[in-house]
Amino acid sequence: MKKLVFFLTLLATLFFAEPTFAYTVEKGDTMSKIAREHGLSLKELAKANPQVKDLDLIYVGQDIRTNKGKRPAVPSRGEIRSSKLNFSHADLDLLARIVRAEAQSEPFKGKVAVANVVLNRVESPKFPDTIKEVIYQPGQFQPVANGEINKPADTESIQAVKAALSNMRHIAQDSLFFYNPDIAENRWLDSRETTVEIGQHVFKN
Repeated sequence: MKKLVFFLTLLATLFFAEPTFAYTVEKGDTMSKIAREHGLSLKELAKANPQVKDLDLIYVGQDIRTNKGKRPAVPSRGEIRSSKLNFSHADLDLLARIVRAEAQSEPFKGKVAVANVVLNRVESPKFPDTIKEVIYQPGQFQPVANGEINKPADTESIQAVKAALSNMRHIAQDSLFFYNPDIAENRWLDSRETTVEIGQHVFKN
């Protein structure tokens, strides 16, 4: 009899337990926006996602548990997100390594801006469509040539990549290039329009 009661209880649990739903973070998302679109308070969403230690740092491709069956609102034409911005762990590790190599002496904001340049190139029709292809495109990044790209990323560079994929996505605006004019040997970027200056780097479009 006890076995039968246990079996029936197990069946009831399987059939009537509230299902867990997950939402995959896309470009432009924030925890507040995801909570609003799924009918949750930010506090409820945070409680359902203890793995998110900093609510301001979520990244594209990350799974956020919503515990709700409601689908997010369909974006308008002007809000349609790029399908290119779905990155693997290897992509993000490579991006963090180029950030460390190019901007290890720069402030955090400068590191985020370097990550932004790579992401802008991925979205631009003028450059390849993946992080790996953008970074390894011949003649584009000196750390690829000198081997610095092969060194592991530090914690701040990893955090900068996360920020570039969330709340600081457009800190470099539409920049596709950056350089340090004090040490650059090739001056061809001088003639391009400056978008922003952060630390020792000048960003150009």
